[in-house]
Amino acid sequence: MVLPPPRRPGTPYSIALVCLGNICRSPTAQVVLTSKLDAEGLGDLVRVRSAGTGAWHVGEAMDRRAATTLTAHGYDPTRHRAQHFCADWFDRHDVVLVMDDRNLLEVDALAQDDEQRKRTLLFRTFDPDVAHGIDLPDPWYGGQDGFEVMLGVVERTADALVTELKRTV
Repeated sequence: MVLPPPRRPGTPYSIALVCLGNICRSPTAQVVLTSKLDAEGLGDLVRVRSAGTGAWHVGEAMDRRAATTLTAHGYDPTRHRAQHFCADWFDRHDVVLVMDDRNLLEVDALAQDDEQRKRTLLFRTFDPDVAHGIDLPDPWYGGQDGFEVMLGVVERTADALVTELKRTV
C-alpha cells in the first residue's frame, strides 16, 4: 500500500491515528510510530497525532494497561492526552489511519469529499502480516495479554509505515 502524497510539499508529512476513545490503540500507535521515526532520523519530517471518534476521554491520559505495556517495552507514554477527531483534522493531515472498520465509518461520515475519504485508510493496511484480519483488535475489554498482542501488531505495522514514509517524505 502506498501513502497519499503530501498535501503541502515542503512541510512535514502529517499522520492522524484514530481509534474509538484515544486511550489505547491510536495513542499506542502514535508513541511507537513517533519513536521509530525518531530512530530513523525522520522525526522532523513527519508529524504524528492521535484522536478518538468519541469525545468522552478528551484530556485523559492513556489507559493504564496500554501505558504499562509501552513502558515495559521501552517507550514513553506519559505525554499523551486524549483528543477528539473532528472534521478539521482532514485539512491538517496528509493521511488519517484508523484502527478498525467502525472508526473508518465514523471518520468517513465526517469527510466533506472523496479526496478526504481517499486519504483515510485502515492502519493495518500497512501490516505485512494481515492473516489475522485488517482491524487492530481493541484490547479494552480483555486482559493485559491483549495489550501485548496489540503492541506487537503496532510495532510491525509501524516498521512498515516507516519504510513507506522513507519513500514519501
